[in-house]
Amino acid sequence: MTHFSIIWVQVVASPLPLAVVEEIFLNLPAYNVVRDCRLVCREWKQLVDSAALWRERCRREGFEPEATKSPRNWQAFYFLCKNRRNLLKNPIAEDGVHGWKIIQNGGDMWKIEELPEPLHGRIKKYFVTSYQRCLKEQLICLEKEGYSPLLMDEIQPRIIISDWYAPRWDCGSEYEICVELLNHKKQVIQTFRPERVYFPQWNDTQWNNVTHAFQDYGPGVRYVRFIHGGKDTQFWAGWYGIRVTNSSVEINPAARVSADSADQ
Repeated sequence: MTHFSIIWVQVVASPLPLAVVEEIFLNLPAYNVVRDCRLVCREWKQLVDSAALWRERCRREGFEPEATKSPRNWQAFYFLCKNRRNLLKNPIAEDGVHGWKIIQNGGDMWKIEELPEPLHGRIKKYFVTSYQRCLKEQLICLEKEGYSPLLMDEIQPRIIISDWYAPRWDCGSEYEICVELLNHKKQVIQTFRPERVYFPQWNDTQWNNVTHAFQDYGPGVRYVRFIHGGKDTQFWAGWYGIRVTNSSVEINPAARVSADSADQ
């Protein structure tokens, strides 16, 4: 018998004050609370559906909403924070180009290279472009990733995108990114497309980060399309163009998440 089953039998066999039941719920796996405990009786259903239970769970696990904007649905807010993850596949080139659709493959085409020193202590590889435009994309279906149309329309959690890019020191290059929120027909609802970034020859090769948060985008978002790439600006054969790695798309309604909870 599992640990959860033992607790379940004890609670059902010996009725307890709701305050004690609430404390037990706060220490059980959240999905078990919703899927199992909620079905036992009316009192337990009311407790599981209460904002107070999930507000306290968020407090204990370090999930904090914006100071000026309290969640309309604390249970949904909790699960959105708990399930926060990168929705892009193979963002750091550990698996070749798997997960990416190559939409432009100019010059000597995309290539994967290794960093002389890991970026952020863990990222060892990057994608690199050539002397003509190279672009790749991923199309994320939010419903397949567990974000229902009802949740996306009613809660409208922030969609946070991030990308890291760097030039070579000995060759000029350019970088571009375009991220689109799409409806069920894959029509554009909102777009993030900053100006292209140009690097001169003989630069410091520093890695740069671009981040953007989509919010208040309205109902209807069902897909996220992420496109990035670039080229070198001196038309050198080989792979002297912009380098990209550590790309991410996350659904995150919280203003900030504690370091401990973010690593779970």
